[in-house]
Amino acid sequence: MSTFIAAFVVLLLFFLLMSIGYMVKRTAVAGSCGGLGALGIEKACDCDDPCENRKAKMAEAERLEKLNKNRIL
Repeated sequence: MSTFIAAFVVLLLFFLLMSIGYMVKRTAVAGSCGGLGALGIEKACDCDDPCENRKAKMAEAERLEKLNKNRIL
């Protein structure tokens, strides 16, 4: 039983320290592997025909890219 309590205390201490670190830096925990882009996969679903939500997000990203490209200021 003492092993369980010690492990639980260590886990709580770990979460406490991580939460303090988050409050100080205000950045989310991020991976270091590069994500799906490192594997050569462009989109998360990796399907031939994206769904309507994905199409809308891609259209919005393209629109914003054009706006930034043609920006005068």
